[in-house]
Amino acid sequence: MDNIYVTPEHELLREQVARFIAREVEPYASAWEEEGCVPREVLRKMGEAGLLGLMYEEQYGGGEADALTNLVFAEALSQSTFGGFIITVLVHTDMASPHLFHAGNAAQKARYMPDVIAGKTITAVGITEPGAGSDVAGMRMTARLEKGSDGDEWVLNGTKMFITNGVHANLYFVAAKTGTARHQVSMFIVEKGTPGFTVGRALKKTGWLSSDTAELVFDNVRIPAGNLLGEEGKGFYSVMKNFQTERIALAAMAVGHCTQALKMTLDYVRQRQAFGATLWEKQTIRQRIAMLDAKTRAARQFMYHCAWAVTQGRDIVQEVSMLKALTGELVNEVLQTCQQFHGGMGFIRETAIERLWRDARVLGIGGGATEVMLEEVAKRY
Repeated sequence: MDNIYVTPEHELLREQVARFIAREVEPYASAWEEEGCVPREVLRKMGEAGLLGLMYEEQYGGGEADALTNLVFAEALSQSTFGGFIITVLVHTDMASPHLFHAGNAAQKARYMPDVIAGKTITAVGITEPGAGSDVAGMRMTARLEKGSDGDEWVLNGTKMFITNGVHANLYFVAAKTGTARHQVSMFIVEKGTPGFTVGRALKKTGWLSSDTAELVFDNVRIPAGNLLGEEGKGFYSVMKNFQTERIALAAMAVGHCTQALKMTLDYVRQRQAFGATLWEKQTIRQRIAMLDAKTRAARQFMYHCAWAVTQGRDIVQEVSMLKALTGELVNEVLQTCQQFHGGMGFIRETAIERLWRDARVLGIGGGATEVMLEEVAKRY
């Protein structure tokens, strides 16, 4: 279907990503699911191909592209049938490193951005805690400024939970309370190997099996005062701002899963014989697929409109919250139905439809649960 927001250059990017996935991901990613992570060599290859810094400054190796181009990339990436691979990349490009891009000073960006864009340094973002998920202001991790032997130092204490890329990342952008006020949160740069900073445990998940997810523990972690990212006490607003990029990326992932599942299911029901005819010849099958395709196409157009509005500098918190809620629920409806139409094969581990089905479940939870998103929508009427 034609899309008024997509240019010929966007289509070239889509084709480049599709070739990369076909060559470097789909043949090997079943093994990554067993290993529980995406090999860093694959991410370096993406960096070499110019795919990990599309929106970042050219001086660091970025492409200086706009939000629409970034969406095309996220949607193309989400044509992979391995959600763990997709989220590993999208956390790095759309959820973690943007904190450095938006809030980092010149010295911080010069130090870290080139390797982030090249895929040599992989990033994670530490916001969620055991008792504070979507309620960012409810976090308990603290950072206090103290005098150290080499000058002022921030001392971090607390725990972060459900951190994607948490086990194998090199660079972490971490939120902590720097005052008693509810929204008095600051962001910090923490490098892997900093004394007192450890991976508490790698978490085993239902889906996204090739994505490494961790509990992170900060026990009197001392970092230089210069590792403050952005303004002290303004981290809450930095997190809220980046949620827009993050939620459009997760919507792209959901829409990508929907389009892939519908394509696979259409092929399957046209071949599968039951009661003397193909499943496609059953009216209820045809009509349910048609309706789910209609919903997916409508959601996709809304998603592109949101990305376009970002390029225009518009405040679209309500619309992006709608988009996240809508696509997070839609992908589960689509995958539940597509899995059902595959019958017993849809319940067999290592089939693509089963993998998409279990990977889809978290899209109504992560990055802002559906119920939280709908509250964000309602409070803006």
